[in-house]
Amino acid sequence: MAHPMGESEAGSLRLDFDRRLKLEFHGSKITSDAGLFAFRELDDVLGLTEIAGECLVDPRTGKNGQHGMTGLFRQSSFGRLGGYEDVNDADRLGRDPAMRWIVGGHAVAKQAASASQMGRFETEFLATDKNLAVLSDLSGHWIDRVHDRRPPSKIILDMDSSVSPTYGDQEGTAYNGHFGCTCYHPLFLFNQFGDLERCRLRPGNVHSADGWRDVLEPVVSRYKARNEEHTVRLYFRGDAAFASPDIYEYLEAEGFLYAIRLPNNKVLQESISHLLRRPVGRPPNHVRRFYASFSYQAGSWSKKRRVVAKVEWHPDRLEPTIGFIVTNLSRPAERVVAFYNQRGTAEQWIKEGKNAIKWTRLSCRKFRNNEVRLQLHALAYNLANFMRTLALPKEIEHWSLTTIREKLVKIGAKVVAHGRYVTFQMAEVAVPRDLFQGILRLIDDLRRPSLATA
Repeated sequence: MAHPMGESEAGSLRLDFDRRLKLEFHGSKITSDAGLFAFRELDDVLGLTEIAGECLVDPRTGKNGQHGMTGLFRQSSFGRLGGYEDVNDADRLGRDPAMRWIVGGHAVAKQAASASQMGRFETEFLATDKNLAVLSDLSGHWIDRVHDRRPPSKIILDMDSSVSPTYGDQEGTAYNGHFGCTCYHPLFLFNQFGDLERCRLRPGNVHSADGWRDVLEPVVSRYKARNEEHTVRLYFRGDAAFASPDIYEYLEAEGFLYAIRLPNNKVLQESISHLLRRPVGRPPNHVRRFYASFSYQAGSWSKKRRVVAKVEWHPDRLEPTIGFIVTNLSRPAERVVAFYNQRGTAEQWIKEGKNAIKWTRLSCRKFRNNEVRLQLHALAYNLANFMRTLALPKEIEHWSLTTIREKLVKIGAKVVAHGRYVTFQMAEVAVPRDLFQGILRLIDDLRRPSLATA
């Protein structure tokens, strides 16, 4: 029988290939996730999980709950940072010494929440209307804390949808012909720093832009309220799925500058017909690009709007590649295209969320429970991205979230107790002492408000 704190009751294991080697199992004395302490320090400086604990409603009555909502939330989000996306991992993770200190409270002396406790937390406590609304808003509150320290001069919002494949009998799952699988179809809204402003889980068979107001409007309202104190320019980018007059009119009314891709059609092509005739002479060995700008009004539009076109002639193709963007930006056409093309980073952030945070792991049967899981994944993603954008020294500032988890989070450590103090003896492999100290120094700098907000 395993020791309740993870210690092995049997002796060491021997290896036949070299009998000098012994393997011992001391779960409460060894951790593989000591790098999470840096994230916990960042959390403390910004007060992130404390916000969650203050806003979440504890449905339990009486004083029988061993772990408070803050501790449960902290265990859930930091567990995801460590790659433990299922509550099934909680029994082992609850005995991990690093996780116990990160959670704090009763967890330090005993253990963090068990799998059954974490299961109730995620599928019952957080699944109420009130708490699900709190989770949806938390990312915005966290981002505001970051912006209070590092005020931006502008905000660029990128909206995009993605696919989360599903398996078995799950509520809301449906076949999506575009993705060619049975899935959910979540909607995401990022800012230019890679922070996930807001997300929403949707059934698999909805259009890419369905429910855009539910995601965009709360974020716009938040920034407009902040703009009463901090004046920033607001921008929006979206692919052709968001080419809708309702979106244009909404953005214009809210004072946003936008660049949204338009689906190609014959009327648009006629406006640039002079660019669609193959240039005379032998084609060069490089791509030739041409730009144009003109006014256009589709039948469903209430007014004319500016459209920017880009035409590319490739030496190995007989027909050009054509793209159109509807915009209210006044900058030259080439710069509008360059601005729009930067939205491709949103696709990269979605990919990082899938690979590093595993936010496609939506395995609950009930749709609402999967909504909760997606929001928890989103918050874990944001904490990891805050670390990347705020606290990584120059030598590692290019790290992806996957690399951050593999090299910064996954640091092995031995726990040694001396009187009142507990020492985690960290392995120096990818992140040596000086580099880790640099991370802590940058985090500490965030304690002091920015001069722009002082």
